[in-house]
This record gives sequence, structure tokens and C-alpha cells, in this order.
Amino acid sequence: MRENIKSAAICTHQVGFWGLLITLGIVFGDIGTSPLYVMKAILHTGEAINENTILGALSCIIWTLTLQTTFKYVYVALRADNNGEGGILALYALLRKHKRRWIYILAIIGASTLLADGIITPAITVTTAIEGLETISPHLPVIPITLAIISVIFFVQQFGTESIGKSFGVFMLLWFLLLGVVGAFNITSSPLILKAFNPYYAIILLAKSPEWFLILGAVFLCTTGAEALYSDLGHCGRKNITISWAFVKTMLILNYLGQGAWILNHVDQALSVNPFYSIMPQSMLIFAVIMATGAAIVASQALISGTFSVLSEAMNLHFWPRMRIKHPTHVKGQLFIPMINLAMYIGVVLIILLFRDSSHMEAAYGLAITITMLMTTLLLGFYLRTKGVARLFTLTFMGAYCSIEGVFLAANLSKFLAGGWCTMLIGGILFLMMYVWVRAMKIRRQYISSKPLDEYYKIISDIKTDESIPKYASNLVYVNHADKEGTVDDKLLYSIINKQPKRADHYWLINMEFVDTPDTLEYSCETLVPDTLYSVTMHIGFRIEPRVSLYLRQVVEDLVADGKVDLRSTYPSLRKNGISGDFRFIIIHRVYYPESSCNRQQNLLMSIYALISKIGIDEPKALGLDTSMVAVERVPLIINHRNRSSRRIVQKTDDQMKDL
Repeated sequence: MRENIKSAAICTHQVGFWGLLITLGIVFGDIGTSPLYVMKAILHTGEAINENTILGALSCIIWTLTLQTTFKYVYVALRADNNGEGGILALYALLRKHKRRWIYILAIIGASTLLADGIITPAITVTTAIEGLETISPHLPVIPITLAIISVIFFVQQFGTESIGKSFGVFMLLWFLLLGVVGAFNITSSPLILKAFNPYYAIILLAKSPEWFLILGAVFLCTTGAEALYSDLGHCGRKNITISWAFVKTMLILNYLGQGAWILNHVDQALSVNPFYSIMPQSMLIFAVIMATGAAIVASQALISGTFSVLSEAMNLHFWPRMRIKHPTHVKGQLFIPMINLAMYIGVVLIILLFRDSSHMEAAYGLAITITMLMTTLLLGFYLRTKGVARLFTLTFMGAYCSIEGVFLAANLSKFLAGGWCTMLIGGILFLMMYVWVRAMKIRRQYISSKPLDEYYKIISDIKTDESIPKYASNLVYVNHADKEGTVDDKLLYSIINKQPKRADHYWLINMEFVDTPDTLEYSCETLVPDTLYSVTMHIGFRIEPRVSLYLRQVVEDLVADGKVDLRSTYPSLRKNGISGDFRFIIIHRVYYPESSCNRQQNLLMSIYALISKIGIDEPKALGLDTSMVAVERVPLIINHRNRSSRRIVQKTDDQMKDL
């Protein structure tokens, strides 16, 4: 029997005005704020400001948006969906079944740098927006205002953003219209700026400029939101994103061209101001600052929510310790992870206080996300091959984009000492944590021994009928960690049979199978011993939070409705009144002792794992169990390589003697 477990998560991808409007509010916040700082960053590379420089820089921007965002992400990546979901971890989940064991390295590198980018983005976008106030009053305290806005953004996460989220789409529509209209108005003052559509100017600039590395590092900032665009595929759908991007790209390019036209007409002032605010009519300046601040808040909100989603996926993929997750609203995918929210808030505040202004933050921005994009390119190459795409096209795609992103990475590495070290340090720490977690989980699984379950049917049945053993519970539930079908964790059997024999009316074995599809929530149930022993396998997608108590309740209700189990208590006084028996959960927790292993590297790995696990929650909470009904039995995880080697030698000798 295989049934769906009921879920309230509903998502609509219908193409229409409202669908496109919601897409504007959810998907394009990050890339939509890039005009705030990209041209300013290009001007500060030290390159002489003249017509060839500005045309070349704008041409680089236009073709970066075209090749990187439009072709790679909108045209190719959005088609690499995992049952409608996107993002680097969803792509990895799609590929891991093809048995490339090392491919998880690419996934955790990309996820780590994506998370690091999520910390720098709120800092640079909000700071740049508030710096616009300096054009009105140079003595306004930018840092305190920025910190106040950041504090509010992170504080409201705990309440959810369902109510304000509905207005994001309308606001971002107005924002993009403002970008396009003001940009188009300024283009009329210098129409020659339209030459930037010719890639010739980009090639000439990169070929002749001694500062081309710095220029490319600044240009790359225009496409940093492309990875978030792919990650939000599940919220809005490919068609909505594709259609919306055509509008967004047009508005962005118009604004960049408008800034370029203004710079050519005001070369002497360009270095001392932000071109974004300079192209605004003086009467609209306060309005522009308000709109920029609002857009920065939307972008920050999108990155924070995206961070929660990525870490939620990482937990189910066993890349990250399971943490307490709250669901502040009924909106699909809206999560709140208190500890991560606090850690991000502290990180953003420290970055603002460390770099002080957006010009310095630009050096820290872009390096980490370049690595994410490179990892996505490699995974997309593997995906294309699994789909039977011609080898020539796949190699051309991977070669071209690895080259493009490799150049961008090298360009951004030139900013390492100027600030790039900051996001790389954050990304490196996150990668180390994920890598250690994956390796340690493999070690733990390696030393979990299992036994055939059918050999113990009779003794479990005998325990049930042995009234000399005190009844432990009416329904006794275990989580079985054995990997092979038909087997059971030997410590689980030890708990039932040897360690205070546990008599119950019904024994339930829960097998957790985290599947590669995102929103799967199904179960299959097998009656192993009629009216005594049941095996329930829960098939859980990598975006679904495991809530075993809730899911088991529905499984049992289905079985009762089908007449396959009688949950009424066997105590006569309770059964007479139709009262159901109680449920007790037993969790087997293995404790690692360094003394049990002579492998120093493994001991170090497991010691770091123990430290990382402290940021997570214990297994009962991680599985969504009612802790009042849970008993945790701790057993040692025995790892002794010397003894294992000795046993292998003895066994080999015995086999040789038999041959003789």
C-alpha cells in the first residue's frame, strides 16, 4: 500500500497578470537593485573616463546579462527543474541517483558560497540605497539609519511576510518602471550611448585596458541575482520568470544606458557621485531614495527567505544539522529558522561596521557567487548528459561558460585583499561544516550493523504474549536506520529483546526515505506480523520537513479506517469504554567515543562533527516528535579498525586452511 500524506502546500504557476506581478516581487529583487552600485563600481576601478570606456563597460553589462542571465539561466537552467523546483541543491538531488558519489562536493561548494552571498547582499543594497540621502544632506548618519533598517528586516522575519509580501510585486513593478523611464529620458541627451549594444566596444575595452580585470569584477555585479532567479523556480514557474525577465532586462538596460549617457555629459563630476541618483530629476530625489530603499528591502527579504529554503533543503539532503524551523504563515515554502536569522543579522551588521560604505563592500561582493555559478555550470553539464543532449553541445556549453565564469572568478579574485576575503571566509567556513557533516554521517552509517528482521518475528510475538513482562506501551514506535530493505538496526532489536524487554500490543518500525523529488510526501505500510508488527516507510521530498508524529497519525488513521489494525487499549477497563492505547517512541542514539578508533583523521572529523551538531536540535525534535512520549537510549558507536583488521586476517587464514 502506498498513499499520499496530506499536505497543505499549494503553489500556482499560472501565467497571467497576477502571476507575473508576484514573480516580479519574489524573483528579481536582487538583480533589480544592481543599478544602484554597478556603474559606480566601474567608475572606481581607476580606468580613465571617456567615451570608449563607458561604451565598452555598458557593452560588457549588456552582453553579460544576455549570455549569463538570459541564455544560461533563463533558457537552459530553468529547464533543468526537479519536479518544478530549481536551485543548485534541487539540481544536485536530480543528479545524485546517477551514482556520481563525488558530485556532492560541487553541490556543497555552490551552496556554501550562495549562503555567503546572502549575507553581503542586504548589507550592500541597503547601504547603497541610504547613501542616496547624502545627495540631499551630506551630514545625515548613513550607518545608523542602515543598521536600523537592517534590524527591522530581520526582526519581522519571525512574524512571516505574508501580508507585506503581497505588495512586493506592485512595488517592484513601480521600481522597474522608474528605472526604465528615468534611464530612457537620459538616453535622449546622448543617443550615441546606444552603440553599446555592439559587442565590439566590450572586446576593445577588455583587449586594451590595463584595468580590465577590475572592470570585469565590477561588471559581474550586474548578474549576481541570476542564481537566485534559478532558486525561485519552484515559487513562480518557468514561464512566469521567462516573460517577466524580458521586461526586467529591458528596464535594467535602459537605466544602465541612461547612467552611461549622464556620465559622458558630466565626466568631471562622475567620480564624486553615484550615477544612479545623479540621473534622477532633483524634484524626484527623495522619492528615488525611498524607492531604492524599498527595493533594497525586497531584495534583502528575498535573500533571507532564500537562505532559509537552501538550508532546509540541505538538512534533508544530510548536508547540515537539523535545526528548529518555524512556519509563521500558511504560504508554501515560507520558513523561519531562528538561529540562522540571528547569525545572518550579526553577520550583516559586522559587514556594515567593517566596511562602513558601499564602495568598500563592492570589493567583497561578487566573488563568492561567481563560484556558485561555476558549480551550477558543472552540474548543468552533467544534467544535459543525463537527458541525452548531444555531447558536442554539452561540451561547448560547459567549455564556454566555464571559461566565462573562470575569467569572472579571476577578475573577482583581484579584489580578494580589498574585501573579497570576507565572503570567501564565510563561504569557506560553511563549506567545511557541510563537508564534515557529510563525511561524519557516512562514517556513522558505515558502522551501523543490521540483521534480517524476519528472523525475529517469533520472539517479538512471544514478548507480546508474555504477561510476566510489564507492558511498556500499547504502541511502541522505533525509527529504523538500517539501509537495506527487510533488515533492522541491531541496536533496535537489542532494545526490544535484551535491554529491559519491552512488551507492547503493536510494534511500529518507521523507515525514513528522503527522496530526490522536492515535494513528495507518501508512505507505504507493510504488515509483518498480523496485529503485532508493522513497517511504515515514509517517502519525504528534500523540501518537506519531517514531522513523524503527524505523519504516523495519518498512517494509523488510514489503517484503522481500512480495518487493518485495532488501536483500542487491551486494558479491559479502557477497552470497554473504547479508549485507544498510548504511543511511545524509542530513539536509538549512537555516541561516538574517540578511544574506539585509532584513526586520527577520523577522530578529528568526528570531533568537529560533535561541535557542529551543537547548533542543531536533538533527533526527537528533528523528527517532529512529541518529546513527552519519547525515550532516548544512548549506545556507543564502536569503531575499532585494529580489531576489524585482525578479524579479516583470521578469517582469511581460516579460509586458506579450509582450501588445504
